[in-house]
Amino acid sequence: MKLKADELKEFLNEKYELYNKPVFIESDPIFVPHQFTKKEDIEIAAFFVATLAWGQRPTIIRNGLKLMETMDNAPFEYISHSTKKDWEAFSKFAHRTFNGVDAMYFIQSLQHIYTKKGGLERAFIVTAPPKSSPKGEDLWNVLDMKNGLMQFREIFLGTYPAGRTAKHIADVTRNSSGKRLNMFLRWMVRNDKRGVDFGIWKNISPALLYCPIDLHSGRVARKLGLLKRTQDDWKAVDELTQNLRKLDPKDPIKYDFALYGLGVFEKF
Repeated sequence: MKLKADELKEFLNEKYELYNKPVFIESDPIFVPHQFTKKEDIEIAAFFVATLAWGQRPTIIRNGLKLMETMDNAPFEYISHSTKKDWEAFSKFAHRTFNGVDAMYFIQSLQHIYTKKGGLERAFIVTAPPKSSPKGEDLWNVLDMKNGLMQFREIFLGTYPAGRTAKHIADVTRNSSGKRLNMFLRWMVRNDKRGVDFGIWKNISPALLYCPIDLHSGRVARKLGLLKRTQDDWKAVDELTQNLRKLDPKDPIKYDFALYGLGVFEKF
């Protein structure tokens, strides 16, 4: 399907408007963090369910909710105060290749990130803040989220021996697409007030995000001429994102809604 640039933008904007609606939340993994209102609860729930996001969506949601229930539906409090003895409750958890060992490692690493590293958002921000603004808020100079993904992996896996769990945190230096982490970042950073993405992370610009690629969105992107690379890897993510930035430099990843919706709901 070959469209001129202005036609393509109009087409994708229409699909973005169609699929970026709360009515779709219930059937999407983002349903799990939408059960919470506190910033830290939302980001922890989102991080876990994004990690589980492969396979059938009902199963992803069900197992994401199961993880939250095991944390007494108060994930930040649980992360902050639980002990290794408490973590044994996850020993029989399993979703595809993510099991109880991985869940316990995630909790341990998140506990370290919240107590020693300034929280989950800070772990993705490479540069230190300059002086506080007149309003007393820190102003961050975030230049590239690929570096943020690299730093996060180092922090998350670098404190404790990771073993088998390392495979669940994408390594973009080895050309991984980073689909789940890019999806998680979209949820946290984008704030279009549509009620789907949360936009609770204020120190990262939506312009810097990379588009998640999966089987559906990759197929649609190639059909529309937005992506030539045949593999769904980091080079493809970068190619697609650069093309989306030409359509909307300030918020390119909004088109993830269009690409995914076209692929899943319209079988485009």
